Amino acid sequence: MAVIQKHGKKHSPDLVCQKEGPPPDRTGAPGGHKKWSEHNNTTWSRPVARVWTGVLLLGTCLLYCARVAMPICSVSMAEQFKWSKRESGMVLGSFFWGYCFTQVFGGYVSDRVGGEKILVLSAAAWGSMTAFTPILAHFCSQPIFSMTLSRFLMGLLQGVHYPSLASLCSQKVVESDRGFLMSTVASGSYLGTLVIGGAGSLMLDLYGWESVFYVSGLLSVLWAYCMWKYLLKGEGPIITLESLGSGGSHSKLSKRHWLRLLRQPAVCAVIITHLCTASTFFTLLSWLPTFFKDTFPDAKGWVFNVVPWLVAIPSSLFSGFLSDHLIAQGYDTASVRKMMQFFSMGVSSVFTLLLCGNTTFAWAVAFVSATMGFTTFSHSGVSVNVQDLAPSCAGALFGVLMVYFSGYLIETTGSWTSVFALITTVNLLGLCTFLAFAEARRVDIDPSKARYANIHI
Repeated sequence: MAVIQKHGKKHSPDLVCQKEGPPPDRTGAPGGHKKWSEHNNTTWSRPVARVWTGVLLLGTCLLYCARVAMPICSVSMAEQFKWSKRESGMVLGSFFWGYCFTQVFGGYVSDRVGGEKILVLSAAAWGSMTAFTPILAHFCSQPIFSMTLSRFLMGLLQGVHYPSLASLCSQKVVESDRGFLMSTVASGSYLGTLVIGGAGSLMLDLYGWESVFYVSGLLSVLWAYCMWKYLLKGEGPIITLESLGSGGSHSKLSKRHWLRLLRQPAVCAVIITHLCTASTFFTLLSWLPTFFKDTFPDAKGWVFNVVPWLVAIPSSLFSGFLSDHLIAQGYDTASVRKMMQFFSMGVSSVFTLLLCGNTTFAWAVAFVSATMGFTTFSHSGVSVNVQDLAPSCAGALFGVLMVYFSGYLIETTGSWTSVFALITTVNLLGLCTFLAFAEARRVDIDPSKARYANIHI
């Protein structure tokens, strides 16, 4: 584990986030575009940041309500449509095959037109897709085909969410506040899983699996409308080809810049670590309901669908508060990120391995809760580290961190022991890589030009 070092108030130029004025209008864009660029360069004040934090928290909560609806309902749907375990795995895994394709695109567009616009458009799309899922299942002669396709499209539409968040946070939030904001917003994923696990289980028993999709989908569309109407003042989602080409306050990154970024050991470490983290988390998220149903058939669904996420929410908030507090006290940013990742991937793996043995239902819930609780520390580790390395292209860099292996991990599960052992192995691989190579200095600028105040990438 990395030793946290405390440094004085005098930082090196590489670690200083200098305030930049609006860039010169090199594109000859109209004044309205220049106005957007100037607005995009301003960071949020504390009151504005609180409002956005609450809105983004709710949006991430609804994102996971829609995402986890299928794992919650998969057992009932498999019984109704006569799916085998392999077919269920294909439906669940198709989401993650789609999820990886739009992350690069989502980050690229968010860095240029604003992450808030992409968030609104994508939420309206995946919310509508969620609400139409039962209709597609009932009116298609091959439900396995329509559900696999709909989950693939859901993955495509939801793949832009976190790259957009990363882009928005890097542009609007100062470094010392990023850990808490990102961990708070990211805790919405556990809140959403908690809500859909509890309320969804009740709706599933009382009204059928269709109601879970209808409610989560329509609420997501309503959130997108309210954000567009009241925060973006009805003007946000308009995206032009001109804005995609010019990139607002960011000029185009050349191939040489990208090659230089990808040659940096710290960037490669973030890519590998996030790939490992995402793969293991999504595998657990998709298959835990089935694991409990297979291993403990008489267990109450609302218990194992709720308790782990009750632990994860305060754990995520605490990790963000702790990381920001340590950085504010003068501790080295890179060491703080490594410590958070050690808890996320190292300590959580211990509890994952304990699931391999013969356990009672109570102990299994406790081990899963501890695993999920410590996993949340990554929101103050690798997830925010990309904004330390390259705030000018954080969205696109986050998009490179694909969860490509998640579908493969889900579809090749042989036994639960092998799955948990594989998760632990992947976690340790990512952790060792991050501890060895992670940094927190900016790598998206040429060091020879770092002395100049106005640098626009």
